[in-house]
Amino acid sequence: MTLAVLMLATPAQAAPRPAPRDAQVWAAAQAARAAQLDLIKAAVNIDSGTGDVEGGRKVAGLLVPRLQALGMTVETIPAEAPGLADNVVATLQGAGKGRILLIGHLDTVFEPGTAARRPFRIDGDKAYGPGVSDEKGGVVQAIYALQILHDLKFRDFGTITFLMESSEERGSPGTRRLIDRLVRAHDVELNLEPGDAPDAITVWRKGSATYQIAVKGRAAHAGVAPQDGRNAAVELIHQLAAIEQFPRSGPGLTANLTILKAGSRDNIIPEDAMGRVNVRVRDKADFDRVEAALQAAAATTVVPDATVAVTRESAYPPLPDNPQTQALAARAQAIYARLGRTLATGGNGGASESALAAEAGTPALDGLGPVGGGFHAEREFLDLATVTPRLYLLTRMMMSLGADPPAR
Repeated sequence: MTLAVLMLATPAQAAPRPAPRDAQVWAAAQAARAAQLDLIKAAVNIDSGTGDVEGGRKVAGLLVPRLQALGMTVETIPAEAPGLADNVVATLQGAGKGRILLIGHLDTVFEPGTAARRPFRIDGDKAYGPGVSDEKGGVVQAIYALQILHDLKFRDFGTITFLMESSEERGSPGTRRLIDRLVRAHDVELNLEPGDAPDAITVWRKGSATYQIAVKGRAAHAGVAPQDGRNAAVELIHQLAAIEQFPRSGPGLTANLTILKAGSRDNIIPEDAMGRVNVRVRDKADFDRVEAALQAAAATTVVPDATVAVTRESAYPPLPDNPQTQALAARAQAIYARLGRTLATGGNGGASESALAAEAGTPALDGLGPVGGGFHAEREFLDLATVTPRLYLLTRMMMSLGADPPAR
């Protein structure tokens, strides 16, 4: 009898229950939903493709007053390269020790007029529109996470800095020095790129670079004297055979032709041709391997007198799956478990600023925005079922890291 009572009173074999969710933060996240979706809609319905300076200014104009209303100090910082919209840095001082950097981007890959042609819409459990998840949904999520901290009078952090940059889709050419300065001045970087389906954060990413193959030939009349021409397009086709040795898809190195240009008129042998090859890698050494193959091909031409030049434009290094990132992911998973939800971890070929943070030695966690998919295409969507849980996650992550930042 006594033994039975002791066994019932000591559930040592039962699985431990996760700590209860933060009721105040959860209630605030739920209450924010309608306004959050309205702001995402307003941001998505403004075109802001990379290089659309006026569009970038309009989106920033929509969001900056909300940050200022939270008591944040907001700076508008000119882009570091011509033809790009300004960057925005908003800073909030607390009373604790953790220095947290949030990074999101306002630019999209879409051309002017896209928002008017297919504006924000909700269909079932998904929202659609240009940049809805990549990454205006994440940027707006950060604003509402900051709003919740403000409303709850939470100040147990040293500094929260929010960078809204304008050129991530081109590898951040307008923000590289600014990012480098900011990541070195903070204890941790949280990135607002979308989560992956069904509900994952990002612990690794491929690095990215683009190789341009430029061919110079000789123009000639295509009917009267084609023999006098040197067809740059034909030579470019020969050069592009060099990338066939590399995979087009898969978990490692990939190389894909993305832009091809040649010729100007039907009756002229093309004098110039150009191809751009986008390369993604897990191992930085693979960048050099691709370049060596392209340079070797450039040394031999099939069109007499044609010349070939290969140049490389690096965007981001790989984001490695490292112990610092895994520790942050474990913290995020524990927070999410309090909602009764499972947070997976994974990676993909989409590069981001978190790689720059990790390379500088700053712990980084990516994919903290709402879950999305169909990126860089008309089918891009945001999973509405993840909007409120992901807002809770980001808010609680900032609270946790503000009080207990990771060691660098």
